[in-house]
Amino acid sequence: MAENHNNHKLFLREEQLDISKEQVKTGEVIVHKEVVTEDKCITVPVTREEIVIEKRVLAENKKDWLTETIRIPVSEERIEVIKHPVLLEDVEIYQNIYQNTQHIKISLKKEKVKWTVKGNPKIHVR
Repeated sequence: MAENHNNHKLFLREEQLDISKEQVKTGEVIVHKEVVTEDKCITVPVTREEIVIEKRVLAENKKDWLTETIRIPVSEERIEVIKHPVLLEDVEIYQNIYQNTQHIKISLKKEKVKWTVKGNPKIHVR
């Protein structure tokens, strides 16, 4: 048996992938209600009631009549405005999550043993 005094070791390596994902904020949505004030001008007919007293007096010249009018208000309509909220829209806010795939093309390196033979040695493969 021959003694081998020149032992050498080669460590062969290859690249492997470790894939991780990171959540990145790409935008932000802020939803709020805004109150908008709108002035309205509304015309409402109202009724009032009054008693009218007309008094006619013969003028001193005895030819003309002088008229005196007395107006006494008895009732009137007063406007009462009551505001109440009315539902106009039903807005639903929700978040959708979509999942798709991305294809990544990457080159990986792998080490292999190569040898060069000089001369004419006998090679034995076991």
